[in-house]
Amino acid sequence: MTFLDDLQARKLPPVFPEGMAAAQWPAYRKQLIELFSREEYGFTPPPPAQVRAEVITSNEKAWAGKAEQRDIRLAFDTPGGEFSFPVTLVLPKSDRPLPLAVYIAFEPFPCGRYGPIEEIVDNGYALAAFCYNDVTLDDKEAWASTGLAALYDRAGDDGAMWGQIGMWAWAASRVLDHALTLEEIDAGRIFVTGHSRLGKTALWCAAQDERFAGAGVNNSGCSGMAVTRDKRGERVNPITTNHGRWFCGNYKKYVDREDALPMDQHMLAALVAPRLLAVCNAELDTWADPQSEFMSLVEASKAYRLLGAPGLIAPAEYPPVGAQFFDGRIGYSLRAGTHFMSRHDWGFYMRYWGMHTS
Repeated sequence: MTFLDDLQARKLPPVFPEGMAAAQWPAYRKQLIELFSREEYGFTPPPPAQVRAEVITSNEKAWAGKAEQRDIRLAFDTPGGEFSFPVTLVLPKSDRPLPLAVYIAFEPFPCGRYGPIEEIVDNGYALAAFCYNDVTLDDKEAWASTGLAALYDRAGDDGAMWGQIGMWAWAASRVLDHALTLEEIDAGRIFVTGHSRLGKTALWCAAQDERFAGAGVNNSGCSGMAVTRDKRGERVNPITTNHGRWFCGNYKKYVDREDALPMDQHMLAALVAPRLLAVCNAELDTWADPQSEFMSLVEASKAYRLLGAPGLIAPAEYPPVGAQFFDGRIGYSLRAGTHFMSRHDWGFYMRYWGMHTS
């Protein structure tokens, strides 16, 4: 079976209704966000009226003297009281506004093995990094009583209250709120990125928040970039059994019945259109299923074309290891190796974003 045969056999729902015009996309886009909110990630609350920023420390000679580093605490009001979380901002020295990557990280700054900070600085990108556990703890038992999750009443949950992916994504938008106040940052070149479950988070964040110029979605797999129907590796059953807190309760309805989903992940990817969407996969990351991610991009490209923009520009077949596609508004890289956010991946994102926004 060829790649296109496999894609056809998946019987994915169409990205948009037949005959829809570009002028109808904004209204349809709202419908899709509501659908993903109700059935998968939960509904995101409105943004706070104000995000307050306190600079805790500042080092103007950080990273071999090439950047300023600010340790910041962002605070805002919630229904349960004030909430705050730490963010580290790295600003390469420059005489013009900088592009910025808002990085949702697994570890506190300097982000351990996934964050090649000096390479990011050398490429002329500012970085705003925060640890997801500082927003709400990724713990099966304790999560609902920690951080942001504890400040929103979950009584009367009808199955559509936001899960942790929604909370982490919402926090990334609060980082964007602050970034937009900084004269050092180019407001038109702010991207959100993350790896694995935080790649899912970056995708959901960019889909909802059109202020982001785009996203870098790394090995996000099931319930991220990969189409769900007939996916290899992880599917709805194991991910909701082990990590149901990441999603809303309604998502569990689709355990072992993915074909009943009223949407699929290619439609989520389409919500980034016509902005920049960069995706990295690894050859041996079979749990994430790179081929199902690539299918999602092929289908999402239809939305880009509807809006007058080229989506993924690539041969109509699953690419070989080492392939990289830069030309369209969807970029793609397939590298050798396993589940990881490598310097190679970071380099692809920065080169791709730079080619389309410099």
